[in-house]
Amino acid sequence: MNRKTLVLPAVAGLLTPVLAACGGSDSGSKSGDAIVVGTTDQFTATKEAPAPFDPAYTYDTNVWNLLRPTVQTLMVVPRGEGAPVPEAAESCGFTDSGSERYACKLREGLQFANGDKVTAADVKYSIERALRIKSDTGVASLLNTIDTIETQGDREVVFHLKTADATFPYKLTTPVAGILDPESYAKDKLREGFEVDGSGPYTFKADVDDNRLVSITFTKNPHYQGSLTVKNDKVEMRTFADADAMGAAIDKGDIDVMTRTMSPAQIEKLDAGTDENVDLVDMPGLEIRYLAFNTSAPSVKSKAVRQAMAQLINRGELVSKVYGTQAEPLYSLVPATVTGHSNSFFNKYGNPSVDKAKSLLTKAGVTTPVKLTLHYTTDHYGSATKQEFEILRKQLNDSGLFDVSIQGHPWSTFRPAEQKGEYDAFGMGWFPDFPDADNFLAPFLDKDNTLGSPYNNSTIRRTLIPQSRREADRLGASDSLTEIQDIVADDVPMLPLWQGKQYVAARGDITGVAYAINSSSVLQLWELGRGVSG
Repeated sequence: MNRKTLVLPAVAGLLTPVLAACGGSDSGSKSGDAIVVGTTDQFTATKEAPAPFDPAYTYDTNVWNLLRPTVQTLMVVPRGEGAPVPEAAESCGFTDSGSERYACKLREGLQFANGDKVTAADVKYSIERALRIKSDTGVASLLNTIDTIETQGDREVVFHLKTADATFPYKLTTPVAGILDPESYAKDKLREGFEVDGSGPYTFKADVDDNRLVSITFTKNPHYQGSLTVKNDKVEMRTFADADAMGAAIDKGDIDVMTRTMSPAQIEKLDAGTDENVDLVDMPGLEIRYLAFNTSAPSVKSKAVRQAMAQLINRGELVSKVYGTQAEPLYSLVPATVTGHSNSFFNKYGNPSVDKAKSLLTKAGVTTPVKLTLHYTTDHYGSATKQEFEILRKQLNDSGLFDVSIQGHPWSTFRPAEQKGEYDAFGMGWFPDFPDADNFLAPFLDKDNTLGSPYNNSTIRRTLIPQSRREADRLGASDSLTEIQDIVADDVPMLPLWQGKQYVAARGDITGVAYAINSSSVLQLWELGRGVSG
């Protein structure tokens, strides 16, 4: 086993108008064998969520990673990361000094996989559709700075924004801004089931059993035009019940690549070099874990209760016992490597202290022990989640100030219940839509947020978020971003826990593994090859 570490550039920069680079599907490996990728992510269609793969509905990194190969976007984050570059577009950029008018010109001859022409009208239709449907997942909030969309002929589209938004090019890289065929996606209705169509580098064919996704076959799209270089002809994604089953499959040679989520023990074993046939690649990640609160619920409505939890939780112990070197304590919603990060929670609470937590509760007149249930998902963030919550329970209960129980749920029921406000406190993860501090704050704190949270701070929503988005140079937004993080540390609508690394394991004949996942956890299947130098 060989271990490789990928070092990525710092997440910062100035957003500028960009022109397309040439790419396409001409340079793929000619091997007839599909590259088989394993995942423990589970995908189901339920009564509560019958359209899990509609870009206007889903707001989940796991699903987005299955949409990106097929649903093409105007812009894309490039292989080496940094500022977005044109993908379906030939060129894109702000046409005013105030970051309120953004214009894109489509590549000439762009087609959907079925051969139909892609036009500016399709771009307008797709994005207006997402805004019109306004799914309760909150995904349309990514596009909430759009005022109107104008088309000029078949190839030019202009976005007129309500307010300045320097992060808008990044938002055009997300699947909710993907280009859809109006013949396949109704104007006012979500597309149920597991069918996906688009103009991206692959076509999409799902194998489904009892409303559960078993596997997906991605086949290279001969009509694809874009900036991505596709290095294989076919990729198959297979789902596994757990990390052990996925690990057994790669040991047997049934799959070629393991993605999320490997268990901490599995990663440690591979890192120790016990398997000569499998390479482990670790790379920087922007994945975070946090506790979220329904701030209207009686048990956590008092800010002092949430502050006391922030004062008690020992992130260092939590990380060392569960994840070891695979994660780091996090004291803000914004990861430490992202421009604008501030250690706001550590600055306010310092090291864990029972005495300080007790003082907070006493001053607020809160009767102890505070009875509370922490909810977590059993099948979405990996097998270590249960152990993580057992430690959180112990830390809180050992203080004598809390009487905490924990309860696990499958993601298919956990997510709808959380959105309906059925949980007072619950554990969530976040994989950013794009690598900017705004995307670790606005999705949780702005109007129509993804958590459905009742928490509303008018200073954050009306002043600080708009103010930060005016700065094209993201360093210039640091003051506004720091103030947001300080307010969150004081109000504690969410409590950050840790920031994780990313790992991919692959058999020795697979190339391009170091680029298979970027820092925002985007799965780049087109980078994988077999026996050909990447």
